[in-house]
Amino acid sequence: MVSLSFTQLAALCVVVSSLSRVLAIPAPLSPKMFGHNFVLPNQTAAPEPSNATAISLDVQEREISTRSTPSAPHFVVYTDSYISGVTGPPPVSEVKGFNVVALAFILTSGVYDKAQEWVSLSAEERNSIKSQYAAAGIKLIVSAFGATDAPTTNGADAIATANEMAQFVRDYDLDGIDVDYEDFDAFSAEDGTAENWIIDFTKQLRSQLPQGEYILSHAPVAPWFAPDIWGGGGYMKVHQEVGSMIDWFYNQNDYTSCADLLTESSSTWPETSLFEIAANGVPLNKLVIGKPGAPDDAADGYMDPATLAGCLKQAKEKDWNGGAMSWEFPSANAAWISTVRSQSFPA
Repeated sequence: MVSLSFTQLAALCVVVSSLSRVLAIPAPLSPKMFGHNFVLPNQTAAPEPSNATAISLDVQEREISTRSTPSAPHFVVYTDSYISGVTGPPPVSEVKGFNVVALAFILTSGVYDKAQEWVSLSAEERNSIKSQYAAAGIKLIVSAFGATDAPTTNGADAIATANEMAQFVRDYDLDGIDVDYEDFDAFSAEDGTAENWIIDFTKQLRSQLPQGEYILSHAPVAPWFAPDIWGGGGYMKVHQEVGSMIDWFYNQNDYTSCADLLTESSSTWPETSLFEIAANGVPLNKLVIGKPGAPDDAADGYMDPATLAGCLKQAKEKDWNGGAMSWEFPSANAAWISTVRSQSFPA
């Protein structure tokens, strides 16, 4: 099991996350590698989706209205950890109040954890779950990369990777993808390689997953939005090049008060609070505030739901309506989001 600070995790959209998220990944399930089924001993390969089934996964045969991108506010929760008795996404009743659930993770090496569980379900089971989620107004997306993948450093081709991941979204009837890019070595090189990789990857994803039909969110680490620090331009360059293609952002850092979360971040990573990022050019309502669901879900940055609710109230009073994200279910559940929304966007 891997535990990393929320600062080291990219998440689920611009979340202004006041947190350092912990990525806790259980022992990988049998991964479905791109183009192959890799099966562990005593396991059976998940069936490939069939275009001949009654519930065709061809995007041309689905109603666009059922997969259209929701407008702000966005209330997003990640699910990654193994949960006894639950294969795939949480029951709808346990995530009531959220409108997006992100299955973690799809990597350059294949799918793992909750994303792999989704693959392991039959087409009929996936269709049933999607129908329940749609009836509740909840979109289901997959989260890419995370803290255990370094696509740029490892030499992955941005275009080919985007094509493969977009195909996965379409084949498995998902509503979009969250780009949780956390290749710290590439980004810290400050030569523009990381930024250009993200830009190329995002352009290709969007060409395969049309805007308005599929969600495309980004979860940059909060310091990457700091202006005039990163030699390659940082996430401000990403926003300038492809921000119009991205539905929303999250960012993760260890903000622990409404002041540093909303109006003035620390001098270590200046201008990375919610309103400071907006002042530097990112549309305010594309910024989604994110927090860990419980103290154990992050190394730092935790705020209790009632305090966080007060921060959202202050932000809304200044004409923000981006929404809130949390890492992760089951700590962040229906009760958690009900409290967080209570003073600003009551469910």
